[in-house]
Amino acid sequence: MTPAAIPAYRRLSVEERRIQLLDAALTLFAHRAPEDVSLDDVAEAAGVSRPLVYRYFPGGKQQLYEKALRSAADELELCFTEPQSGPLTRRLGRVLDRYLAFVDEHDAGFSALLRGGSVAETSRTHAIVDEVRRASAEQILVHLGIPSPGPRLRMLVRTWIAAVEAASLIWLDEEKQPPVVELRDWLIDHLIALLTATAATDPQTATAVRAALRMEHPEGPAGTLARRLAPILPEAAHLLTPPADAPRGDR
Repeated sequence: MTPAAIPAYRRLSVEERRIQLLDAALTLFAHRAPEDVSLDDVAEAAGVSRPLVYRYFPGGKQQLYEKALRSAADELELCFTEPQSGPLTRRLGRVLDRYLAFVDEHDAGFSALLRGGSVAETSRTHAIVDEVRRASAEQILVHLGIPSPGPRLRMLVRTWIAAVEAASLIWLDEEKQPPVVELRDWLIDHLIALLTATAATDPQTATAVRAALRMEHPEGPAGTLARRLAPILPEAAHLLTPPADAPRGDR
């Protein structure tokens, strides 16, 4: 019987080895807080020696964590990159599907990253996280189609990004309930509500909302939300014509 062929050992290039170590570290940081991951853990996960990890990351675990965080941040930013075609809510749905899949896959690491308090945190790690938030907000503004958004619209979008983060953390705390599809749809409704409320007092947002609604379908998220609100709206009809003797502050 001919003995089974033994696969030839292939020496990794410097870049291939660096990527291998980063992938191993990112997998560990995804499921544990940074302080719970050691260089020995990374070496074992990558199938290499601890000195080899130091050779590629002489700054030790802190440098490795920051590089892994940068890699995760690049992946998160890509979640918000979406072609500018079709209804806005459809685009947002695809963005949130990717974002929430990332949250699901990196649950413990995502929580540690956004909650703060890790011993691995530095001004550099904070800057990386803030860069992701700003890049995500810029992508949403691009989809709203306003070349030079004013402060109200920028505040609205950054508020929504913060709400998406908070909802994702609560979702993890609640053992990933409700189902991720329901969470996605609720977050889309949340942005529609913020846009509508802001459009009432900000002409620029009103322009963006009108343009977005023209592209929506009756059976899409915006139409579904409108139909769900319809039974509630008659209850607020009396607010349109307050009594003449009502105090000025109540009008």
